Amino acid sequence: MTAKLIEIDLSSEVPAYAQIAGEIRALLVTSELRAGDPLPTVRQLAVDLTVHHNTVAQAYRILADEGWLDLRRGRGARVLPRSRPAGGGGDKKPHATFRQQLRRLLAKAAAEGMSPEALAHQLKLHARDVRGWLKGEA
Repeated sequence: MTAKLIEIDLSSEVPAYAQIAGEIRALLVTSELRAGDPLPTVRQLAVDLTVHHNTVAQAYRILADEGWLDLRRGRGARVLPRSRPAGGGGDKKPHATFRQQLRRLLAKAAAEGMSPEALAHQLKLHARDVRGWLKGEA
């Protein structure tokens, strides 16, 4: 994996470490990164993205805490095998968080001039992608 697969916006309100974690998480969920795959060193990814190495380290720690990465000093970061969480659990927090984030994102897109039709089209396209990821078709 190289930084070319990761895009961040240093002028965004979203902290760079959260963007990096989110981009890598997307690569993990879509199986573009698989169990056993190595990630770039913290320093290399920091250079590639022009951020401080602590920024990348924080993103890697977040993903390790979520069970995605194995971090070992001197050995780098590797993707861990991780099963997908079963859907329909009793924990409503992920759903509420998702709704809140989606609402903000949709409001931002609308404020930037995206039409309701274009928003709906993008949501349908990405919903189709998600169905494929969940079925392991990525």
